[in-house]
Amino acid sequence: MGVWSLFVWGILVFNIALALTIIFLERKDATSTWAWLMVLMFIPIAGFILYLIFGRRISRERIFTWDTKSKLGVKTSVQNQLRAMEENRFSFKHKGLTAYKNLFYMHLHNDDAIFTQDNSVRIFTDGEEKFSALLDDLEHAQDHIHLLYYTLRHDQLGMSIANILIKKVQQGIDVRVLYDDLGSRGISKKFVRRLRNAGIEIESFFPAKIPKINLKINYRNHRKLAIIDGQIGYIGGFNIGDEYLGHNKKFGYWRDTHLRICGDAVAQMQTRFVLDWNQASRNDIPYDKRYYDYEPCGDVGVQIVSSGPDSEWEQIKNGYIKMIMSAKEYVYIQTPYFIPDESLQDTLRIAALSGVDIKLMIPSKPDHMFVYWATMSYVGDLLKAGAEVYIYQKGFLHAKTIIVDGKIASVGTANIDVRSFRLNFEVNAFLYDQGLAERLLDAYKNDIAVSTQMTRKLYLTRSLGIRFKESISRLLSPIL
Repeated sequence: MGVWSLFVWGILVFNIALALTIIFLERKDATSTWAWLMVLMFIPIAGFILYLIFGRRISRERIFTWDTKSKLGVKTSVQNQLRAMEENRFSFKHKGLTAYKNLFYMHLHNDDAIFTQDNSVRIFTDGEEKFSALLDDLEHAQDHIHLLYYTLRHDQLGMSIANILIKKVQQGIDVRVLYDDLGSRGISKKFVRRLRNAGIEIESFFPAKIPKINLKINYRNHRKLAIIDGQIGYIGGFNIGDEYLGHNKKFGYWRDTHLRICGDAVAQMQTRFVLDWNQASRNDIPYDKRYYDYEPCGDVGVQIVSSGPDSEWEQIKNGYIKMIMSAKEYVYIQTPYFIPDESLQDTLRIAALSGVDIKLMIPSKPDHMFVYWATMSYVGDLLKAGAEVYIYQKGFLHAKTIIVDGKIASVGTANIDVRSFRLNFEVNAFLYDQGLAERLLDAYKNDIAVSTQMTRKLYLTRSLGIRFKESISRLLSPIL
């Protein structure tokens, strides 16, 4: 047997061994297993390298320090709320909320997401308005500032925020900044060094241990949180960068949704930040009452729900499914990527076939072509079931919003795709308030006015080439 034959047989045996590992040891779901087997079959050596970088599961060991929850009495609060709900003695400020008791319970039981009812919430759908409010709140900070963003840039907006942070730290205010190492890969070392030298604590999430090589590249912190003095919290889709103000020629106007919250829910956002910070930094944030110095300021019900590859359950996806299952009239969805797994796709399809008005809005300007083609493939299934699909035309749609029956809604960082549900660390605010849901509904209707409808007839006119791209992208969608 020649050297070449031995080499070929070696690759074959190696691929078989890796395939068996994926099937029997990794215990992935069937769709992602088949996707990786296809990759190994068609690109044997390169496929193995891709698997090492993108396919390996994150350690099931806890990567977050849960001592923070113990010190805050989170477990005790969770158990008290669970018992009160189980014994039908939980006090709801609005009687209509009892219809969603099972949704509260699911998040509370599986994610320690305490249900809070004393919040006020302001909605932003425009970057200029969101960052104007954030900059003003940063200017008025009195005790501490905690920022967590997937993308942090050192452009004009980033520098404006940095200058305020430097000024505040000089006033004796604690300032911490956490950014994702991949999402903020364009950030300069000079910019980070400037913040650090000024006295700001700044860290990156899952940084590469070897320059240019990050074996955790597939597991990113996609969360966006800002907590000021423990009293004000921001959560939603906007990152920090000029493109989110609509200053990018490729995308144009940036349509996103973000929330400014005050009330008890801010304490839950603060806990999320502390957990993420303590994972990334050697300088843990110890429990201090001043970080949780919130004040009741409204009557909006909010649950802050997190999910990630470290979790046993896909909490945010399960929340989406539960919301859709509760719908009697309509479900309106906005997402930049639509690659649902089978459970979510079936839920939407069944709702549409049952007469529930399902509307899906996606962008017309893709930022990832494979993801866009996969999205269009799944869109066809919804159209066939009777759903309406709208293509946003004003710019780039980045909002992650679900509105159900004008009564409940969800706004946060999780897209409707496998990556958000299984691989990224995400956080969403689940909102239980009719007035708030109606304001989100009004924004959705305004977006429809600048969108075109993708009808089933129009969808079927796609060229053979586009259909081929969609089919390939759909096969690979579990690992996109």
